[in-house]
Amino acid sequence: MCLAVPMKLIKREGLKGVVELGGVEREVSLMMMPDAREGEYLIVHAGFAIQRLDEEEARRTLELFKQMGEDLPEDLDFSTPSDDDNT
Repeated sequence: MCLAVPMKLIKREGLKGVVELGGVEREVSLMMMPDAREGEYLIVHAGFAIQRLDEEEARRTLELFKQMGEDLPEDLDFSTPSDDDNT
């Protein structure tokens, strides 16, 4: 079974980006989300960012995963970047 997971875009270069969740970083394709910006939360599935969601929705989704017994880190960082970080 595959799950689409909310992850924070921390770096991008062209149509490739690096997303992070609980200290784990993964490279993803931004081909389907070419306007994604650093600091945004994205739904990632099979190596592709497929949807944008706000911080609160990301938090609720990850909490549901925890409740279902998924092995997610306890100390997830949901801090929002300052406006300067999105340039």
